[in-house]
Amino acid sequence: MLSLALAGKPNAGKSTFYTAATMAEVDVANYPFTTIDANRGISHVRTRCPCLDLDDRCGNDTCHDGKRYVPVELLDVAGLVPGAHEGRGLGNQFLDELTDADAILNVVDASGGTNAEGEPVEVGSHDPLEDVDFIEREMDLWLASIVDRNWESIQRQSRSPGFDIDEALTEMLTGFGATTADVAASLRELEYPEDPVKWEDEQRETLAREIRARTKPIVVVANKIDVAPPENVEALLNLDRPVVPATAEGEVALRRGVEQGVIDYDPGDEDFEVRSELPEGTQSTLDALTETMTEWDGTGVQAALNTAVYDLLDHRTVYPVQDQTHWTDAKGNVLPDAFLLPSGSTPTDLAYAVHSDIGDGYLHAIDARSNREIGDEYVLEEGDVIKIVSTAN
Repeated sequence: MLSLALAGKPNAGKSTFYTAATMAEVDVANYPFTTIDANRGISHVRTRCPCLDLDDRCGNDTCHDGKRYVPVELLDVAGLVPGAHEGRGLGNQFLDELTDADAILNVVDASGGTNAEGEPVEVGSHDPLEDVDFIEREMDLWLASIVDRNWESIQRQSRSPGFDIDEALTEMLTGFGATTADVAASLRELEYPEDPVKWEDEQRETLAREIRARTKPIVVVANKIDVAPPENVEALLNLDRPVVPATAEGEVALRRGVEQGVIDYDPGDEDFEVRSELPEGTQSTLDALTETMTEWDGTGVQAALNTAVYDLLDHRTVYPVQDQTHWTDAKGNVLPDAFLLPSGSTPTDLAYAVHSDIGDGYLHAIDARSNREIGDEYVLEEGDVIKIVSTAN
């Protein structure tokens, strides 16, 4: 399962975003380091379910009338403060928790209502642009410190016949999620001496920055847009990186309303409906939320998750079935499973994603939409419904 991590300074709204995306109860308070131990939960990305191409909806628990929700892991860890890579605050704990994340959601207080240390200040008094580069810089320096600590081992290996720096660095950085391809691509961006003994600090830092960018891409979540000065949001949107405006508090309010049966809303919808009489004072809050959602096409929470998985990580949703005619499994469940696979994946990759035995016994695949056999080199597309024929079926 893909893993997304929430990063940001204290009081930026990470824990509120986590609650909004998972509906898990966590501590949310207006002081630094509310989160000490990492919270792990399940959230979902939203996509179009192929059941919309059938006469009836699939009835899957993760499908809401053709809106398919595919699970991903969401991690909320302690907030970062300047100097986190040196252990300040809960920095080392925070950064170590990010090791397994596939992408980072950098939650920024777009209102400018928290200073660099994560302490509440007057709205608009802090420049949120400063918080965007801050997270990347702390992560880069943290990884650079790891590279530095392990560089002596690289130097020792370099004295052995047949030394390959790509292999040595891949082995060192595997725990951070780096592949051989990541290391090779990063090294192509550097000018460096063949002898690791002659590497300078600057070259190791550049390597760390390249590796981090490839293995931990970042989406900026411009949170608190409902109270943010317009110029702050505009400045964030003008950055040369993915930025998603959001109101995590607004999403939590809607999710609570759904639980109470007074709101009709699915995560990612651009609006909502009130189903019954509301408590006194609630209507004005929802009116303000309606204005925010109208301006930004929703609360932004679902959009941020989708941007990370479908745009930044470039994944596709594919649906394996056993009966290619009715799009069901052996028990007659329609479109029972959905898998997120990287762009460029083939039917063989899907077979292994389902189960290693299915992959080992792979024979061929059938496109359930056309009911035709497809080649092993076929590149899977978003929404494909595929039958895998395997000796393990």
